[in-house]
Amino acid sequence: MTTLADRPNTALLVIDVQNGVVAGTPNRDTVIANIGSLIGRARAEDVPVIWVQHSDDHDLQRGSDNWRYVPELVRRDAEPLVHKRYGDSFEDTDLEALLAERGVGRLVVTGAQTDACIRSTLHGAFTRGYDVTLVSDAHTTEDLSAYGAPPPEQVIAHTNLYWQWQSAPGRRAGTAGTAEVTFADAG
Repeated sequence: MTTLADRPNTALLVIDVQNGVVAGTPNRDTVIANIGSLIGRARAEDVPVIWVQHSDDHDLQRGSDNWRYVPELVRRDAEPLVHKRYGDSFEDTDLEALLAERGVGRLVVTGAQTDACIRSTLHGAFTRGYDVTLVSDAHTTEDLSAYGAPPPEQVIAHTNLYWQWQSAPGRRAGTAGTAEVTFADAG
């Protein structure tokens, strides 16, 4: 139901599952395994898998070990890699062009960090006209409670809660667990 004309396809976004981003996050191994499962299913169904990788001038310097994707997830050469420096994966990147080339109007979103790049990309995609599904058990975040944030498990739960109720004219949002995700448009 996307508002983007002639964009019937779905893509899987794998956002910032980098060593320095997911180290020490809750349920790290389960989240990565869920993402790996979704990547396998997307590949089997010929659904584009688009990788997003954040860099900055501090902890995620390009080429550093922290910047690299976790070893459990391996990108194929034919799968696009979007380099970003802002939370929203669309900001100052070629993500929109990559999705347009593939006729994508629906995104299935996974990765890290829930309260930063995941939320920014969810909202960025939705306001740009995409249907957006957040995979409820395939995103995570670090513990920022020392700075006044809720514990990470609550951040994840809250994001899942509010995203399932998002609505806008001509677009759909929602959440689904890894086992419930379908890449075909549900109509």
